[in-house]
Amino acid sequence: MRNKQKGFSLIELLIVVAIILIIAAIAIPNLLRSKMAANEASAVGSLRTLNTACISYSSTYGIGFPAAMTNLAPAAAATSTAADLIDSVLAGGTKSGYTFVYTGGTAVGGQVPTYTTTANPVTANQTGTRYFFTDQSGVIRQNVGGAATVTSTPIS
Repeated sequence: MRNKQKGFSLIELLIVVAIILIIAAIAIPNLLRSKMAANEASAVGSLRTLNTACISYSSTYGIGFPAAMTNLAPAAAATSTAADLIDSVLAGGTKSGYTFVYTGGTAVGGQVPTYTTTANPVTANQTGTRYFFTDQSGVIRQNVGGAATVTSTPIS
């Protein structure tokens, strides 16, 4: 007589692996969409931070808005050239799958009266689908599929 071994057959194991792969195929796209939504929310939060930092800079130093994002960067002692108002990651220009570009306006009488900031996905449709824009008005605007401008739809 032959002893019967306990355990799973090869067919049973293949069925379990197939079920796991089907579940993974359903779940992974949802995870990617969740990651993009998180990146977009982080980009909007970073733009709000930049707007607040620019207003603080203008109020503190009385020379208008900063000429460059580096003027808001971390420093041991805050000055108008490094005001220590944003973190080093955001000051580097790339955060949470988005690239931030700050452009100070042309100085008038030694003061910078305007600025614009854009946030674009590092890899479109992978790190984010929406592009963002803000300026000294503090209104954050969005556009899907292309660069956002002052005429783009405001976010609510």
